[in-house]
Amino acid sequence: MLGIMKRTTLAMLACLVFWSVSGYAQEIPSDYQEVLKSLDRKGDFKDAVLKVNIPRNDLKMTVQGISTPTPFGFGGWIAFTKTTDGDEVMMGDLVLLQDEVNPVMSALLDNGIDVTALHNHFFWDDPHVFYLHVHGMGKAADLARRVKPAFDLIGHVKPAAVTPAARGGAAIDTAKIAQIVGHAGEQSGAVYKITVGRNDIAMKDHGAAINARMGLNTWAAFYGTQEDAVVAGDIAMLEGELTPVLKTLRKNGIDVVAIHHHMTEEKPLVIFLHYWGRGPADKLANSFKGALDELGKGASSH
Repeated sequence: MLGIMKRTTLAMLACLVFWSVSGYAQEIPSDYQEVLKSLDRKGDFKDAVLKVNIPRNDLKMTVQGISTPTPFGFGGWIAFTKTTDGDEVMMGDLVLLQDEVNPVMSALLDNGIDVTALHNHFFWDDPHVFYLHVHGMGKAADLARRVKPAFDLIGHVKPAAVTPAARGGAAIDTAKIAQIVGHAGEQSGAVYKITVGRNDIAMKDHGAAINARMGLNTWAAFYGTQEDAVVAGDIAMLEGELTPVLKTLRKNGIDVVAIHHHMTEEKPLVIFLHYWGRGPADKLANSFKGALDELGKGASSH
């Protein structure tokens, strides 16, 4: 009798385990199971959200000399949830080495995925990592297909070779730079800086007009020689201008180093993008001009 009861109990436990495993598998909708399979990633489904893990287990991270495990803040992810019409909203945060940021960004933009922020989460981290926030809309399978080329780059981008600056060379032709950009700049020592206000944006703070002098501006600083120059700057954009500007900069080989906001409670919302580039001064000026040309196109929708 005890043997029969034991066998019955074991059979019941086996069924419970089977039902539990089967039930868990069924909790992930079939289209989301395809996402995990397509991306070859692990994830979980809770609160109507599929979260796909993209941890940087390949990195041996330290912060201020302290060895820190991946769950401490180095686990990238993307998440999917359904809209009212059955499509998907996809959001995520990718953990990237600095040499990975712009190649991954280009792969995302080339496949119709929006990049919405770029910043750091730590000081004193070694290696230094950045966090790239992404957004997409569409069907789950299509979104997975569109993000995969970017994911495949993570951990596989070779560090860029650093070329020493050339000695000598002609000084930057600032008159030509101003002509290309369409705005005159100011000379400060060896740096030529062009600042362009956003007078098309009627921004106010407690009734006070916020203009270029208050920080609502786009600028580019040029330094070096005519053949081997560097440019760095900041671009002030409306939300609808961010993706076109990013595409233009990346198409022209300009590296994006930060995307964030400088103000709070401003209306309309303005996003600021910091960038860096190196090459012939004329090419850099044309790249900046291309980004400038995208500004103002989104103003009518705000």
